Amino acid sequence: MEQEIANLLKKTLKDLDVDLKKEEIENLIEIPPDNKLGDYAFPCFSLAKKLKKNPHEIALLIKEKIFNKNFENIEVSGAYVNFFVNKKKFAENVIKKILKEKENFGKTNIRKKEKTMVEFPSPNTNKPLHLGHLRNMSIGESVSRILEFNSEKVIRTSINNNRGVHICKSMIAYKKYGKNKNPTKKSDHFVGDFYVKFNQMVKENKDYERRAQECLQKWELKDKEILDLWKKMNKWALDGFKETYKTFGIKHDKEYYESKIYKKGKEIVWEGLKKGIFEKKDDGSISINLEKEKLGEKILLRKDGTSLYIVQDIYLAKLKQEEYKISKSIYVVGNEQEYHFKVLFTILSKLGFDYKNLKHLSYGMVNLPEGKMKSREGTVIDADNLIKEVRDLVKKELISREKISKKELELRSLKIALAAIKYFLLKIDAKKDMLFNPKKSISFEGDTGPYLLYSYARASSILKKSKIKSNEINFKIKNIQESELKLIKKLSQFPEIILNSYNTLNPSLIANYSYQLSQIFNEFYHSSKVIGSENELFRLKLIKSFRIILKNSLNLLGIETLDRM
Repeated sequence: MEQEIANLLKKTLKDLDVDLKKEEIENLIEIPPDNKLGDYAFPCFSLAKKLKKNPHEIALLIKEKIFNKNFENIEVSGAYVNFFVNKKKFAENVIKKILKEKENFGKTNIRKKEKTMVEFPSPNTNKPLHLGHLRNMSIGESVSRILEFNSEKVIRTSINNNRGVHICKSMIAYKKYGKNKNPTKKSDHFVGDFYVKFNQMVKENKDYERRAQECLQKWELKDKEILDLWKKMNKWALDGFKETYKTFGIKHDKEYYESKIYKKGKEIVWEGLKKGIFEKKDDGSISINLEKEKLGEKILLRKDGTSLYIVQDIYLAKLKQEEYKISKSIYVVGNEQEYHFKVLFTILSKLGFDYKNLKHLSYGMVNLPEGKMKSREGTVIDADNLIKEVRDLVKKELISREKISKKELELRSLKIALAAIKYFLLKIDAKKDMLFNPKKSISFEGDTGPYLLYSYARASSILKKSKIKSNEINFKIKNIQESELKLIKKLSQFPEIILNSYNTLNPSLIANYSYQLSQIFNEFYHSSKVIGSENELFRLKLIKSFRIILKNSLNLLGIETLDRM
């Protein structure tokens, strides 16, 4: 309806010798705070200079020239042209469009030819994935789906940080305490235990930090014993990650490994040194001076010749472009790395690389009611353990509600648990830090994933019970209630929400919309009889439309629906 108003206004304004783009007009259209002032309003302040008239006169001129059967009335209030929608016609148009387009409702072709790479979660192979990674994966997957919904070609990727001092720390602890044992638990958790153990070892003897650095030097010199242990422990970590990705519904199109590309990064640094972009310090280390950019000095190669993490990122940015000819690259990484990406993009610019298509999608930290998580101290909530904990809570809830087969319990509990976790992690703006509470996340009432699934299942149940099984799109509305109109208006906002979410890379807009939509649906459900009412066909079409839009919304959040809770 907003687009229709924009089309009408564009034509009318052209008659008045004002040539505005449709998008400009859409940006000006407002929804009045009180429905007594109409359903939509167009302010005329910005036209005063162009037409050399006061805004009220312009509003009157526009009103005189507009007539459309989709509006019950068009009025002028001060500088505003207020549009009162023909409610029946509006309802019919919205529902018919949703039923016709289904999962394509709200899709755009804005960037049809663009190819985008989204990098997430890019873990270190010295410990299992944790709650912070779950937020990373939730954001990365949702953003990927939002981009795809707007017709971009998305390549999901991850860089496995599988070399470095942190990896060596787990290896040293395993050499001392592992006794050549194979994993006695999920393999990445087994590796992580030794990372925690190393940090306990350092508290007793600081010399272990030096040994970790020596281990890295030996690794770069291809020491056989070190390489064999590294390969074994890396495989354990990566095998564990794959299991977690599969459970969480994550699949990468391409995975990179730091161990395979870091040398190319070092070559770029040496080449940059010759060109005077980088400088060699007295101790032999290589750095770049970014004082002018207010980023200080950044060491790239240590005095012993080993490279820092940023070095492989320099080469990887070039490699991605060479391999995939991408239009842009999005790094989903926590806000503690904001300095890293400012430095990276600055270095790439100095090397002649077009960094404008690179974006750091920064997100806040996830804390627990008990406080901040710390990997070194082993106080991190592992992703697998959290999923199990939430799933166990869901199982108790399901068993308390009805008799359920073991197979169905396993299936439903996983979907509900993942919905609970993903929704809780996505409903907060990604830029903000957040507090994750497992018990609150699984509530079947309130602003939670299970509540959204329950709303979808309720809609499915009504459609299943009705004896009217018409797939016809055409229907007529005898009368329309306020609760129905409210739901239809919310459904009509879906394309705008999607577009805003796409432009800002912000899944929380869709998450919050899904909750508001479900609330309005449940208000309608409690106030309106559906089966057996004189408006049964219309209300069934309305419920079917709600079900389509909620499913589309949840899909963009990476959440699977259930027909029965």
